[in-house]
Amino acid sequence: MAADELLADPAELAVKLGREADDPQLLWALKQASRRFRGQVHHPVTLVTDDEVTLDGNGRESLLLPVWPTIAVAQVLLDGVELTEGSDYSWSDAGILRRLGCHRWPDRLRCITVVYTHGWADTPEDIQEVILERAEAAFTIPVGVQSKAVGGQSVTFGAQMAAGSTEAWTKAVDRHKVRASGDA
Repeated sequence: MAADELLADPAELAVKLGREADDPQLLWALKQASRRFRGQVHHPVTLVTDDEVTLDGNGRESLLLPVWPTIAVAQVLLDGVELTEGSDYSWSDAGILRRLGCHRWPDRLRCITVVYTHGWADTPEDIQEVILERAEAAFTIPVGVQSKAVGGQSVTFGAQMAAGSTEAWTKAVDRHKVRASGDA
């Protein structure tokens, strides 16, 4: 299993669960949580170099690139014509692509092509936290069980913990999901 498949460190989960970091069940739980998160945010989260996207113009001065942080912008084409950074456009690490010189992006579909590098070399802590939380739940909560009694002790799991949709999970997904280019 490639290390970049996991969005959290197996050693951290291993300490919490009292298992070895290479325990197949532990690794499976982390892999499933990582896949689920990536699926819900609609991008890899990790660093992606020279990703090419085609965007709709919004008729405004600025538009958002779909995934942040933006590390580099290698090329911007408007209707197939290459624009020059610094005179035609500028960009920010927040993923804002701004037209310069009193220009606006055209209000047309699929007229802008951008090649850019985005994502994180190191997974942000809020993502790591929810991946570890979800993996722990998958590892320890039996599927479909909300309440379990053994002897004189009982334990009840919240439906959101069993399903993996805690408030922290929802906030992390909302913060890191792909954005629509017209949002700027």
